[in-house]
Amino acid sequence: MSFLKNVIKELDNPYANVVDDSAVCKTFVDTGSYILNALISGSIFGGLPSNKITALAGESGTGKTFLALSIVKHFLDSNLEAQVIYFESESAIEKDMLDVRGIDIKRVGLVPVTTVQEFRTQSIKVLDEYMKLKKEDRPPLLFVLDSLGMLSTTKEVQDATDGKETKDMTRAQVIKSIFRILSLKLGQAEIPLIVTNHTYDVVGAYVPTKEMGGGSGLKYSASSILFLSKKKEKDGTEVVGNIIKVKANKSRFTKENSTIETRLYYDARGLDKYYGLVELGAKYGVFEPVGNRVKVGNATVYPSVIYKDPDKYFTPEILQALDECAQKEFSYGSES
Repeated sequence: MSFLKNVIKELDNPYANVVDDSAVCKTFVDTGSYILNALISGSIFGGLPSNKITALAGESGTGKTFLALSIVKHFLDSNLEAQVIYFESESAIEKDMLDVRGIDIKRVGLVPVTTVQEFRTQSIKVLDEYMKLKKEDRPPLLFVLDSLGMLSTTKEVQDATDGKETKDMTRAQVIKSIFRILSLKLGQAEIPLIVTNHTYDVVGAYVPTKEMGGGSGLKYSASSILFLSKKKEKDGTEVVGNIIKVKANKSRFTKENSTIETRLYYDARGLDKYYGLVELGAKYGVFEPVGNRVKVGNATVYPSVIYKDPDKYFTPEILQALDECAQKEFSYGSES
């Protein structure tokens, strides 16, 4: 073992280390939704990998920004020292928009970016300054890029200024270069990055297929790529949020192509922490389905009743049993 440590030391590579000591993902960032945590990490108590890239992809209006903001809120609420750097390319994020969702705006740095090169330069500057701090002085930090699809390139901007209408064929290569650099630096700094991006229908595919925009750079660098779709959630006749269907298009921690549904409210409630657990529990016997109701103890109730009073029904023992169900449902090597 001493040989391995000595030879790595001689390499003079700040990122090289023995695997046992290296910056593998040891912690996760809770998303605020148990079922979404399970889809990404294989455990309802997990979440986003703390040193990797997670992409939220979908068509316009599928709730990518709302979902990202809900995760931001939960990240800040979970740790009073936590801070967020929000790179924004759509001019869509405003103070009131964050206030209404209960996000502590004093701990969110909003960084407008226009080009992929600008995002690269400014994100690396933040990372370098962060790494200058002593490890014990580094606050928990989360990066968000919203959205990659709206970023142009320096060449594209210059061509527009010059009145040229030529297409920039270098964009995909620039994006690939950026994420090659960022994935290593984020891993070393133990900072998670959420990237929102658009999807498009693949023309000529044998079956209807969606692909994420921006080339292969983010596709290869991201630890998880989640495809989103939605339907409206109503309270009576009033639309109060969305039911978001999430598909693990790519995952390094869980089974790919797994899907879940989670509930996202428009107001400060954000992601419903417990939504989706009744269905998971019913599949594996934690709850017993009786028609369109669920048997809990000696009572038979509708799932909506359980979700309205989660503390009563989701006891620590039930949550532990549901975590075991989640591992069976989503983790590699498990039997569902």
